[in-house]
Amino acid sequence: MRAKSWRFGLTAFFCVGVAGYAIWAYGGGVQRVPVHPDMVDAFDAHRVLITVHAVAASIALLLGPTQFLDAWRARAPRAHRLAGYLYLVLGVGVGGSTGVLLARHSFGGFVSHAGFGLLGCLWLFTGFMALLSAKRRRYAEHRTWMIRNFALSLAAVTLRIYLPLSVVAGVPFEQFYPAVAWLCWVPNLIVAEWGWKTPGERASPMSRPAGG
Repeated sequence: MRAKSWRFGLTAFFCVGVAGYAIWAYGGGVQRVPVHPDMVDAFDAHRVLITVHAVAASIALLLGPTQFLDAWRARAPRAHRLAGYLYLVLGVGVGGSTGVLLARHSFGGFVSHAGFGLLGCLWLFTGFMALLSAKRRRYAEHRTWMIRNFALSLAAVTLRIYLPLSVVAGVPFEQFYPAVAWLCWVPNLIVAEWGWKTPGERASPMSRPAGG
């Protein structure tokens, strides 16, 4: 992803917008937006987890785009590493852990629980692999894992795009929400594998020499 591309700018715009919304709506320990009546009890019972998850995920959204600023990474490698640690530890680590804990309380039954639960597990796993590959100085692998991980971070963005679209389309919330538990991240991961990489990375993402 090039820092000057329209794709980067659009992604950063949505990340900042959704992070700001999440912090405003859930980050203060007070629910400022209405939810489905069947979700009220779960929100009330797990307000602390929801608040921590919202803040941590917002950190990931705000710091994630900076990790793909090639010029900044070259000019300020220490700042890049610090932002990366904060992204992976506070954003992904805390956000993913609380996401897994919250998944079993999500609206929509087993399909929703499985979708959000797997999202949280994969978010943690790809974050761990990104950190591990950086520690081992396998920078090509690190970039590949970071692309995958950030695609999962963007589930927070795509979720909030799909939900209003379902309303416009007239699809009942009860029917759509279990589907969006998967739609918010599976297509993102597919795009990460094929849309955000160079032809060389798509051909052999894990076999390139380390240190690139």
